[in-house]
Amino acid sequence: MAQWTIGKAVIATILMAGPAAAQSDSAAQANNPLANTKALNFQNQYTGELSGTDRDANQLFLRYAQPFSAFGGQWLMRATLPVNTFPEAGGGDTTGIGDFNVFAAYLFDTGNPAISFGVGPQVTLPTATDDAIGSEKWSLGFANVLFNATSRQFQWGYLLTWQASVAGDDDRADVNIGAFQPFGFYQLGQGWYLRSTGTWTYDFETDNYAVPIGLGVGKVFQTDFATVNAFVEPQYSVATEGDGQPEWGIFGGLNFQF
Repeated sequence: MAQWTIGKAVIATILMAGPAAAQSDSAAQANNPLANTKALNFQNQYTGELSGTDRDANQLFLRYAQPFSAFGGQWLMRATLPVNTFPEAGGGDTTGIGDFNVFAAYLFDTGNPAISFGVGPQVTLPTATDDAIGSEKWSLGFANVLFNATSRQFQWGYLLTWQASVAGDDDRADVNIGAFQPFGFYQLGQGWYLRSTGTWTYDFETDNYAVPIGLGVGKVFQTDFATVNAFVEPQYSVATEGDGQPEWGIFGGLNFQF
């Protein structure tokens, strides 16, 4: 499950003055998944080999993040619409829109502007254009995000999600899936950075799982209208259980913060 790759935007306060410091802090904060600005992301997860088969798959994620105020606090909404390409049992592939996912995370005041922490509900809607690329289930769950940017050299955190089906097609398998995405970003200077953001998944219905580890590179740069973050990250699964799990893949994207 690759859903749990995340929207990116600036939240921490610039701690040092001057053009060089500003550029460094902008690069360090560009991967913060908790945003106080709008963000539009185009991300792609290519899976080169699925376990139990020699087939590949692909997911293109269209993501939008929007901060808002409600119930006396600050929240972040992130919506994801995937375009899936999955192999068919008899050969060939099926491509189409997958299930729509949205979560809203309440942003807690940690007392440190460089540490962001949010938690809130998520829902997945059965919007897939074909049964083979969606669950045909309505699912509810939660999302929890931490981002620590106290170091200007190395930033780290995680995205933890869980969801279970509550309604939908009775003939389809129930959904009960957790995902944990630990991430780290090491700043190289001039907007360049190293990254690792593989999403670990566990299916509580089947006990199937995958633990991918990634190592990639990214570049953050400024334009007149947005902060742009381009990256590519090869990933390899150090452990899998069950058919249809990713053995290796490439995660890439182009993120815009407004």
